Amino acid sequence: MSGTLVSTLTWWARNIPDQPAIDLDGDVVTYRQLETWADGVAADLSGAGVGHGDRVSLVGQNSLEWCVAALGAMKLGAIVAPFNHRMVARELTGLLEDCEPTVVYCDDALRDRLDEARHGLPSVEVKSLQGDVRPLREGQHAPVTTPVMEVSEPAAIVYTSGTTGRPKGVIFTHASIAGEMHEWSLMEPVQPNGLRPLLVLPLFTAAGIIWGLARVVIHGGTLLLQTRFDPPKALRILADQKVTTFTGPPILFEQIAAEPGFDRADLSSLTTAHVGGARVPVDLLTSWQRKGVSLRQIYGQTEIGGSATVMPRHEAMEQPEKCGWGGAFTKIRVVDTEGNDCPAGKPGQILLRGPGMMPGYWRNEEATRAAIVDGWLHTGDMGILDEHGYLTFVDRMKDMIISGGLNISPTEIENVLQEMPGVEEVAVIAVEDAKFGETPAALLRTSTPVEPADVVAYCNERLADYKVPRYVVFLDSALPRMASGKIAKRELKATYATLPQTHTKVR
Repeated sequence: MSGTLVSTLTWWARNIPDQPAIDLDGDVVTYRQLETWADGVAADLSGAGVGHGDRVSLVGQNSLEWCVAALGAMKLGAIVAPFNHRMVARELTGLLEDCEPTVVYCDDALRDRLDEARHGLPSVEVKSLQGDVRPLREGQHAPVTTPVMEVSEPAAIVYTSGTTGRPKGVIFTHASIAGEMHEWSLMEPVQPNGLRPLLVLPLFTAAGIIWGLARVVIHGGTLLLQTRFDPPKALRILADQKVTTFTGPPILFEQIAAEPGFDRADLSSLTTAHVGGARVPVDLLTSWQRKGVSLRQIYGQTEIGGSATVMPRHEAMEQPEKCGWGGAFTKIRVVDTEGNDCPAGKPGQILLRGPGMMPGYWRNEEATRAAIVDGWLHTGDMGILDEHGYLTFVDRMKDMIISGGLNISPTEIENVLQEMPGVEEVAVIAVEDAKFGETPAALLRTSTPVEPADVVAYCNERLADYKVPRYVVFLDSALPRMASGKIAKRELKATYATLPQTHTKVR
């Protein structure tokens, strides 16, 4: 393979110049306009000293300017390294020190935070997405010649959410992005220029910059971009804008399905609906199935390109707990602690390899060696392969609760409690226990009054006794979530570290 991600932008700008490339609430940029605007950004970056292999970071909410700044940087052969715009200055300083960007684009509202973060790092230049990128939209800009590059070179660095400590930078190469999209085009065929995904997740995540922006540019589709997730608005866009693809954690689909107009909405264009990060509750799957939309579980990690498996459409209803199998080029293993393949039905660590797999973490050889062993990505997740090769995700190995020498999966308990009437959200964490070492604690937000005894009784009917939570805490507000939409377990563990001292056991 030759060429880079921005080669496809140039190609589409020549072939379908008037095709909408990005649509943000009716503010539309065509492929011709996107190409020209990105050329202007590239020229501006070149004047700031940015060149082949340099890093350009972005800190801001989803916007047209964000997308164009990223593409403009890639035109110079630079590496795009976006940051979470919700990070405080201290967190941003750590990322600035890690990837050493030449230029950081930010929203004007975040300028003071960036200036604080780069204190002592005078070589980092801060530019405004509104003040420096937006004005370049007008006028014509001379085409920028992208340097000759190897497709194995990095295109982007996507920082993990940091659930296990300091965020690590996952490297995406031009080849891994293209390879991932090619494989998924075989699994989920896309009509020429017919890809119309709705993106409500942040652009700084793999779901945003890779599966939103990059995927659309490769396919010549139209990205229906939102600054944030707003359930009633998302429902209107799904119906009125003929969205073909929508992906996210279950909470996105749950909140949309709860909208008053959901039953009347025309969702016939939504041919691909993928759920990642948590099991699909059966009632949620059924509610979307009534609309003719098949919700299907996917499994993956940023390190494998974002997604590695998907459940076939015709079996999603029959086996909602399963994540399907890998693509044509992605392979899956489940191994025991000795590295031996587990027999069907036995849990073990999930290992993956495929075209979207990272070459490693940015400037972190130790973490890379721990993650990639003999060509296989060691995910740190536990799973089960059945006799047909279908994968079931069990839990994060680091989240497993070891109580009295027995392994307990928080996800298994959460899946049970999610089916309990009145439960809106639930997270199960490990807390210290003098007798068993660790024991499960359930944190719940409910829509109707529920008593701890009700929770225990419900679990007793559906779980072995050692899995039933010994602590039950009811929350007044929504559970904290990461940018990906997943529940922020690490934050909850820190918040409730002293739970045994402040709450009484319920059993």
